[in-house]
Amino acid sequence: MLFSANRRQFGIALLALAAIAVAGHSQAGTLDEVKKKGVVVIGIQGDNPPWGYVDSSGKQDGIDADMGRAFADYLGVKAEFVPLAVANRIPALTTGRVDILFATMAMLPERAKAVQYSKPYVANEITLVAAQATPINSNADMAKFVIGVPRSSTQDTQVTNNAPAGTEIRRFDDDAATIQALLSGQVQAVGANSFYPQRLNAAKPELGFEPKLHFTALYNGACTRLGDKEWNETANKFIDQIKSNGKLASFYAKWMKAPVPIFPDSVPGVPFTVQ
Repeated sequence: MLFSANRRQFGIALLALAAIAVAGHSQAGTLDEVKKKGVVVIGIQGDNPPWGYVDSSGKQDGIDADMGRAFADYLGVKAEFVPLAVANRIPALTTGRVDILFATMAMLPERAKAVQYSKPYVANEITLVAAQATPINSNADMAKFVIGVPRSSTQDTQVTNNAPAGTEIRRFDDDAATIQALLSGQVQAVGANSFYPQRLNAAKPELGFEPKLHFTALYNGACTRLGDKEWNETANKFIDQIKSNGKLASFYAKWMKAPVPIFPDSVPGVPFTVQ
């Protein structure tokens, strides 16, 4: 599903309103404070279906939104979502603007220096996507084209690390802007997550967008602040529960159209618990 121009403008307006609302929010606190307040503030991506996005009625939707609402139910409070751009996710958490992130947070060692990851709850594959007719068969071929990526994303890291020196890489604010850049011809290929081809082909099926290069398979986790053992333990207990009671399987069937994968017990450089 690709947002129209009107829906994109609507989404941007909602992001702006969210930013205003958050500016007046109290700083994130302990779990007891959240329970007393009756609201957990959840950072989520605002324009990246099926992970997290704002639907036409103004409601946050996607697998991360379902995760966030289930986490709020687990705590016995209401969920308040703060839509975030890719580059703003970690700052929103570390500065206390949000209590927790369910925001397509791929598990990367450099990120684990800034935030505390939970156990993984979803898998993602990072690729280079282009139209079927675009001749990209190796990393070296990227140098012949302009490549788009969402700024500060895993796609940005993977394309930057794999592209030959001198490759023109254009960085956009979010996934939706990156997809639009490919559709409009600003770029000829994009660093993509698992659902870019679906969104691109919904807009221009005649071009047959497809993965050209496969970079890495990643796992996403919830993120809390470094050293906060109580939040981390609570997030992990919640994820254990929804894995065992079938709720995660229902989210996967709804959004990923696939069974829940087997998650690793560890990811190098990314602890799942407070050390």
